[in-house]
Amino acid sequence: MIKNLPDVRGTYTANRPLADLSWLKVGGPAEVLFQPADVADLQSFLKNLPADIPVMPIGVCSNLIIRDGGIKGVVIRMGRGFNGIEIRDDNRVRAGAAALDAHVARKAAAAGIDLAFLRTIPGAIGGAAKMNAGCYGIYTADVFIEAQAITRSGALVTLTKADMGFAYRSTTIPDGMIIASVILEGTSGDPQEIETKMADALEKRAATQPVKDRSCGSTFRNPAGFSSTGLADDVHDLKAWKVIDDAGMRGASIGGAQMSPMHSNFMINKGGATATDLENLGEKVRKRVFDNSKITLEWEIMRVGEPILK
Repeated sequence: MIKNLPDVRGTYTANRPLADLSWLKVGGPAEVLFQPADVADLQSFLKNLPADIPVMPIGVCSNLIIRDGGIKGVVIRMGRGFNGIEIRDDNRVRAGAAALDAHVARKAAAAGIDLAFLRTIPGAIGGAAKMNAGCYGIYTADVFIEAQAITRSGALVTLTKADMGFAYRSTTIPDGMIIASVILEGTSGDPQEIETKMADALEKRAATQPVKDRSCGSTFRNPAGFSSTGLADDVHDLKAWKVIDDAGMRGASIGGAQMSPMHSNFMINKGGATATDLENLGEKVRKRVFDNSKITLEWEIMRVGEPILK
C-alpha cells in the first residue's frame, strides 16, 4: 500500500506489529504504521491521502484492545513532534496529543498549576481529551479550554468545549478527526502541596488497583447514576465492579486473560493472553452479569481491528 500513500517527512512501516506498542501487549500488525514528523506533515498526509484508505490514530493504547488480526489501512502514531508541554499564562497548559498525562500533571505542578488528577491516568493527552478521561470525580472536560485538531481533509481546526460534546467517558468529535494539542486550565496551588496530592493519589491507586499488572484500567463503564455530561459531581449509584462480583466473576479467566482478583473491573493480561482471550472474557462477564442482574455492561475499553478468522 505504501506506494499509494503521499510523500511525507515522517516514517512509513509496512505490516508493523502493534503488540509492543499496546498497553496490554496484544494485537496484530498495522497494514501501514505512519509516524508523522509534526502537525504540518500530518496535515499534508491527510490532505493528499486517497479517500478510500482508512486511517486510525493511536496513542499509547492504554484504553484499547487491538484485535489479533491487526488493523487495515494506515495507523497513525504521533511521537516527538506532538509531545511538547508549554506552561502558559492564567494557569493554562498547552500539551501535545502525545504528551503523557502523568508528565503534564508533573510539569504543571512544578509551575504551581493543579492538574493533579491526570497523574494517575495512564495514557496521553490526546486520548484523555477524546475519551473525557477522569478519576476521583474530576474529568478532562472540567479543565478543558480548547483543542487543535486535524480533519480527514487535512484542515487544522480549533475545537471549543461545546464542539467536543463531552459526556461520560466520551466525546462527539468525528472518528476521522485527529487531536493534535490541547489547552487545559488548572487552579493555582503550592507546587509541593500539589506534589503531595499526587503522591497520595498514587498510593491510594496502588492500594486498590492492580497497578503492577498489564491492564487498561476500568474494563466496563459504571452502569447507572451518571448525569448526561459525566462531569464532576456525578452521583455513581452502581459500580461495575459490584455487579461483576455479584455475578461471581471476580478472578474469572480465559487463557491468559483474567478479571483481576484485586479489582474485578480491571481485566489483566497475566501472561500469554491474546486479544481474543481478553475480548472473549469481557463478553463472558457481560453475559454473566446480565443473566444475574439484567444489567447490560458497556465496554469502556475500545476494541479495534480485525479478529483472526478460524
